[in-house]
Amino acid sequence: MGVRKGRLLRTADGGQDDLRAAMRRYRSVFGMIVAVSAILNVLLLAGSIYMMLVYDSVLPGRSIPTLVGLLVMVTLAYAFQGFFENLRAGMLSDVGNGLDRALSRRVQTAMGQISLNGGVQQGDGLGPMRDLDQIRSFISGSGVATMIDLPWILFFLGILFMLHVWLGVTTLVGALILLGLTLITNRKMKQPANDLHQISSVRNALAEGNIRHVELFAALGMRDRMRERWERVNDHYVGLSNRVARQSAELGGLSKMLRMLLQSVILSVGALLVISGKASGGVIFASSILSGRALAPVDQAIANWRNLVGARQGWARLKQLLARVPATEPGAIRLPPPRQSLLVENLVVGPPGTQRTTLHGVQFRLNPGDALGLIGPSGAGKTTLGRALIGLWKPQAGAVRLDGAALDQWWPEDLGRSLGYLPQSVELVGGTIAQNIARFDLQATSDAIIAAARAAGVHALITSLPGGYDTQLTDDGRELSAGQRQRIGLARALYGDPFLVVLDEPNSNLDAEGEAALAAAIGSVRDRGGIVVVIAHRPSVLGQVNKIMYLRDGRIEVFGPSDQVMEHLSRAAIPQAAAAAAPERTLEESKS
Repeated sequence: MGVRKGRLLRTADGGQDDLRAAMRRYRSVFGMIVAVSAILNVLLLAGSIYMMLVYDSVLPGRSIPTLVGLLVMVTLAYAFQGFFENLRAGMLSDVGNGLDRALSRRVQTAMGQISLNGGVQQGDGLGPMRDLDQIRSFISGSGVATMIDLPWILFFLGILFMLHVWLGVTTLVGALILLGLTLITNRKMKQPANDLHQISSVRNALAEGNIRHVELFAALGMRDRMRERWERVNDHYVGLSNRVARQSAELGGLSKMLRMLLQSVILSVGALLVISGKASGGVIFASSILSGRALAPVDQAIANWRNLVGARQGWARLKQLLARVPATEPGAIRLPPPRQSLLVENLVVGPPGTQRTTLHGVQFRLNPGDALGLIGPSGAGKTTLGRALIGLWKPQAGAVRLDGAALDQWWPEDLGRSLGYLPQSVELVGGTIAQNIARFDLQATSDAIIAAARAAGVHALITSLPGGYDTQLTDDGRELSAGQRQRIGLARALYGDPFLVVLDEPNSNLDAEGEAALAAAIGSVRDRGGIVVVIAHRPSVLGQVNKIMYLRDGRIEVFGPSDQVMEHLSRAAIPQAAAAAAPERTLEESKS
């Protein structure tokens, strides 16, 4: 229904605040994760200590009881290590999934609002959800664990320096080499990863469009051309993806080779120290294990760098998205459902996201039981007015008021229940016919659904289908004819007896039976004290309205009781309007 004017929850840097607020919920959990990581890294010393004691104590003393005791202790250490490893992985998975739950609704709302505001989204428009998936996967996987383990390199370096300075220096040099390789990886992967994300969005959008419009493309012989168009983009995507994968593999392979080489060098340094009598034999193996542990986080960081870059760029994109649509909360007062009037005051409206104006200073009032017919030439602003009346397009100036209150003073859910809308192009949602009529209301009753269907005159049509109200529909509703979709869309608009019902060319696909059902539906809304606004090109529906408005170039040219407006149009020098609005009358006059 548009962004509410309720209290803003975010500042100008709202996107960053949203993300930080979501992360702050898990501050204590992250503290526990850091603590568990500390225990894990300390437990990793067990293998090195065991090796030193075996070589320096057990073998010289030939003590089997000591060996057994050491084996029991190292087994316990490994058991605790496995326990804490699983505990950390579980907590990180909970944080990732919790962050997804905390942000997914907000991200979905922002995506929808940007579309309503006329914003342009890349590709298929689902990029923000993929960004959120990328962040969740990075947190739940090994990425965050690796980042937490990186500072512990200093701990293991300190232990190595304690064993001997040259062991520490050799490992430090190796760590600096791998760190430099990590920075090179970041520089090489950053831009290609961003380009890959963008081309992936375009590729997915084209693939989705080829499937959605397959009937049109097949009918017009366009399938091969559209497939070729997708293949050109796909070739670009595959080539770029291959280059990114090869770069990642090359840098990862180089990192692995260097780490193996460094461990061999450290073994050699340890052997030299033993030969010169500056270290014991156990130090050779202990230093190898410790150096491997010190260098492992850097190696893992390189292996996870592509995921890190993707998560970081996704975070930045989400921050920009959420900053564009600051979060709001409903007002403290929950208004009652409207029952008294529809008032339009000096309304100025244009397409969202543009500076263009299509309605200029429109104002009128409708009372319970009124039905207004909107007529006029193409491009006059009829559909624009209809969208403004239900809050889809926000006013550039003026206001639309129900019972004296502007639309944005209602809670969106409450306002939606008081409005019915049938657009020119009826859009059904994947689900059953009953779910579509009920607007996917989980509290909907069978009586309310059937009442809406009967009000639209479509109950018999639905029950004639093999699945009845449980008939499954796809997103485009291709299982039904255009007329059937329009009549089910009318039932959805009437569901819950809304106060204001806006129908945009509701009879464009209807046969005689459908026209009769539409007329009865308009009459029933009027009888129960509702208001109907009908945007009409075909004159038959105008027989059910008591007021008519003629729009031209975004301005009201004639407005009043239907008989007076029709008489004015027939007498005034507006032959096109008279012909379009009342061809039957014109025909009779021509015969006479």
